[in-house]
Amino acid sequence: MATLTFYGAAGTVTGSCSMLDTGTTRFLVDCGLFQGNKTIRKLNDGDFPFNPADAGFLVLTHAHIDHSGLLPKLVKHGFSGPIYATEPTCDLLDFMLRDSAKIQMSNTERWNRKRQRKGLEPVEPLYTDVDAENTLRLLRPIGGYEEWFEPAPGIRIRFWNAGHILGSASAEVKFPDGDTGNTMRLLFSGDIGPEQKVFHPEPEAETGFDYIICESTYGDRDRDDYTLEKRRDMLRKELVRGLSAGGNVVIPAFAVERSQELLHDIGVLLANGDMPNATVFLDSPLAKNVTEVFIKHADTLSDVAIDNGQLFRDPQFRLVQNVEESKAINRIDGGAVIISASGMADAGRIQHHIKNNIWRRNATILFVGYQAPGTLGHVITSGADMVRIHGKEYVVNADIRRLGNYSAHADQGELIDWIMERTPVSGGIFLNHGDDDTREELARLLADRGIDAGHIHMPQFDESFELVAGDARSKGRVAQRIPADELLTDWNNDYAAFIVALTQQLNTADNDAERRALIKRLQGAL
Repeated sequence: MATLTFYGAAGTVTGSCSMLDTGTTRFLVDCGLFQGNKTIRKLNDGDFPFNPADAGFLVLTHAHIDHSGLLPKLVKHGFSGPIYATEPTCDLLDFMLRDSAKIQMSNTERWNRKRQRKGLEPVEPLYTDVDAENTLRLLRPIGGYEEWFEPAPGIRIRFWNAGHILGSASAEVKFPDGDTGNTMRLLFSGDIGPEQKVFHPEPEAETGFDYIICESTYGDRDRDDYTLEKRRDMLRKELVRGLSAGGNVVIPAFAVERSQELLHDIGVLLANGDMPNATVFLDSPLAKNVTEVFIKHADTLSDVAIDNGQLFRDPQFRLVQNVEESKAINRIDGGAVIISASGMADAGRIQHHIKNNIWRRNATILFVGYQAPGTLGHVITSGADMVRIHGKEYVVNADIRRLGNYSAHADQGELIDWIMERTPVSGGIFLNHGDDDTREELARLLADRGIDAGHIHMPQFDESFELVAGDARSKGRVAQRIPADELLTDWNNDYAAFIVALTQQLNTADNDAERRALIKRLQGAL
């Protein structure tokens, strides 16, 4: 009897990691970094709720860090099997895992300096560059989509184009069902891309599975219908609006795919004279290296409106590498487009650019992707009047804008269509990689389309299921690593919101007597 366990991205959208035990072999699908509030991020530091050495191999759907970012930790703690991924995914990981290790080591070094001042013992980084190199040696690139390979006796797998990012894949898995003697077929969607997307064709896969494990990031919302040309025109309007105000346009964007899509479309706009002449900074060493990978695979990209030889090479582009160049951007108070990671503004150089511009009335902060609850991006896009960055409060005077059609995820209608096109599904559908409210809405709509509601499962964090003929039975949670009510926001978010509210109250009080009275009431509560 096969068992499927969800060790991440269940009730949340990060930390993707599932384990399938076929009865003869255990293997993992993805092993991603947890992102979001501090409580969720602490999961990265804790022990795995399974023995990494027990996994015979790993199947990686794509290179995004919330799917791949814990691979070096997995290897550090005993995993030694092959990691199967598409060739472009392996090329991306060559930069991404080294970059991630560098960040882990740098953050730990800075944290240990603080601990030393407090008389505390130093801590080890989550993983090091050595762990990253050991992980890269385990990569086994698969040459193309729809080609079967056999990672273990009796287990056959093939990748399908998922249309999400360069090299992204859905993974079809076939293995003998020991109880019935039949062959069981599963499909792990990975992250599914939208129908309209530059660089990649629409997602594909076979039909007729026992079980489908499908992401549900945007399961509760539909984007406005658009074409790539319409999307580019919407970007043009935002850039014209922002630059005409006289300030900078700051765009938090993921280093992989989103940054390259933006560069492509801005390059088209500049070439056609459709936007003001502006210097465009891509301030992310990782994004710079990833852009080179895109250039390497340019002949495989679809819907590119620029000659491949000129892709990402506009003379107005500045691909920033070192810290000194990044700091120099902060001396520019207008006329620049600044693209920087991370896309949720929860870490990295983008936070410096936001705090340097968010208080300026002529500046624009343009968000182009999903903002997970608990992240700085979510706080800003939720309408906060003041935000806390690096321990300081900043008033929000900039124009906060959102542009949803750059998401690399399928929306509600596209997810439903993708699932229905994979039917019939004899056993059940698991909705993962989504918040609970999102999954509930998607499940309701799938039931309206004729899927048996009893066969639609919304696995909880660390929940395990027995896969039996025509059904799935929950075995409960194998671990209790995090309370369900802390998956979205935690006390750290409450504290930051409280400090911001207190600062605003003190600033708007009529006199010092009112301020002292407020502080006295708070002291009394304590």
